[in-house]
Amino acid sequence: MNETTIKRGTTFIRDLSQESDRYLNTKPSFPKSDKPTLRIIPLGGSEEIGGRNMTVIEYGKDIIAVDLGLKFPEEDQPGIDYIVPNPTYLRDKLDNLRAVLITHGHMDHIGGVPQVMSMIGNPPIYATPLTMAMMHRRQSENTSLPPLNGHVVKHGETLRFGVFKVTFLHINHSIPDSAALKIETPEGVILHTGDFKIDETPLGEEPADLDMYRRIGDEGVLLLLSDSTGAQKPGTAISETTIQTNLDTIFEGAKGRVIAATFSSMLNRLQQIIKISEKYGRKVVVEGFSMRTNLQLLKDLGYTDFNEKVIISAQEALKMPPEKVTILCTGSQGEDNAALMRIANKEHRFFHVDKGDTVIFSSSVIPGNEGSIQKLKDLLARQRARIIHYKMMDVHVGGHAPREDLKRMLELIRPKYIQPIYGDFYSLKLHGDIAKELGMDRDHILLTDNGRVVEVLNGEARVTKERVPAHNLMVDGLGVGDLREVVIRDRQHMAQDGMITVIVLVDPKTGKVIQDPEVISKGFVYMKSSFKLVQAIQKEVRAIVEGKISEGSGPNQEYIKRAITEQLGEFIFEKTQRRPMVLPTVIEL
Repeated sequence: MNETTIKRGTTFIRDLSQESDRYLNTKPSFPKSDKPTLRIIPLGGSEEIGGRNMTVIEYGKDIIAVDLGLKFPEEDQPGIDYIVPNPTYLRDKLDNLRAVLITHGHMDHIGGVPQVMSMIGNPPIYATPLTMAMMHRRQSENTSLPPLNGHVVKHGETLRFGVFKVTFLHINHSIPDSAALKIETPEGVILHTGDFKIDETPLGEEPADLDMYRRIGDEGVLLLLSDSTGAQKPGTAISETTIQTNLDTIFEGAKGRVIAATFSSMLNRLQQIIKISEKYGRKVVVEGFSMRTNLQLLKDLGYTDFNEKVIISAQEALKMPPEKVTILCTGSQGEDNAALMRIANKEHRFFHVDKGDTVIFSSSVIPGNEGSIQKLKDLLARQRARIIHYKMMDVHVGGHAPREDLKRMLELIRPKYIQPIYGDFYSLKLHGDIAKELGMDRDHILLTDNGRVVEVLNGEARVTKERVPAHNLMVDGLGVGDLREVVIRDRQHMAQDGMITVIVLVDPKTGKVIQDPEVISKGFVYMKSSFKLVQAIQKEVRAIVEGKISEGSGPNQEYIKRAITEQLGEFIFEKTQRRPMVLPTVIEL
């Protein structure tokens, strides 16, 4: 299994593995004893938000894994489809892996299932009904992979996996059927929150039983693994009921069509918008394959409580007055190929924006998407659309507990130790600071990196100096993990400075270049306006080739190509202060 270290821009990320021993307050592993240690290892989800979440929990010869998500690539990872957890640590322990447990159906928790499950022996996988249906659907899209060994679990159900006893607990998030996990181990109880928020008036489901969580805390919790995504946000979560009221107000005053953009996985929001549209006599067109598929899953499982006759086709909508139509679509992050961008660019088959249409961005901004979202808003504004987003009015609430709700969960559970999960390191530390404000000792706040082993023995927990492989495992087309650092570096190089292909014809008898070398530029210079530079490159290549051949007994292709790559690269840099990738081809005639 290949592992890669990612390069950012032109400078490699400095390896902090040694320094992190200090800032993570690490300690040596417990001395060997007849009694096993309990080991908790995040393979993804620490140091990152929206990451490839996966946590391994191990005791003796029993292992369970929680979640198996994906992370979408960053700008400096060209050509990568997505990134999944690296299961190298489990490769020699597959016989010990009792189960994979999934907390909910968002892609950063289920997206890595198709690729990674086959690498770890396709063990039994457990999830609540909607989550399981979403995983089966995703697995079916990969026809070369075996079916999942899936088992549906209900909230409140308890299962045993070797020494572990696991209870799936109802918790609120932005998708139905989300679960926290109570994991009973020989060392004590671990409570894994999954992604969560505290909402006492949710829509379409019951609020989490906070008294139940308090009782779990009364019984004693050794370790709380808690969602830290919202740790930078002050206050408490806005209730979905508030969002409902605000959306209702917008629809009541809307004169033309309403175009509502959100994530396809925000299933609660999709149902809200459909029900409000029905209230005001609007029909709904659903634009986006993933959005339609997820709504169909809700229907098949009986989770929908809206009138399905409200949903119509785009062709039917064109025959109706604009004020009777809602378009529910993907594209709230300004994605190029999503429905909203195609509508804004007038590239959609059926719809465009008219003056007086209302466009609702019912989602927050994912970091890094600010520019593309602003461009989309500008496009819509030029077409005189009325634009509403979450900074103007509460039309979106995330699924993650802000600071006061994180504090409340800590007060309910009162764990002996806390290990913040699901967040960049700054968010993990902020979550730890909340625990410290509540009186928790610093040594009981376990801050970790991906791959860092946490051990528990006789009720004492520590972040150890031990690390297991947790580097990015990249998916590129059908390839999984077959991309080494050099491949990413080459792609970055080409993206930054372009490339030049040089084709040289050589007479092997005389060692002379037969004609002017052919120079092909891709992303470097425009050939027709760079005639003098191209001539200089041809002259330089001829000199390099004939010079190298005269040094030896005859043409050596690899020797010559290496010389062209190195010397021509330096020559071009002197002329242009740019370093395109040089790809030489030497042909003997």
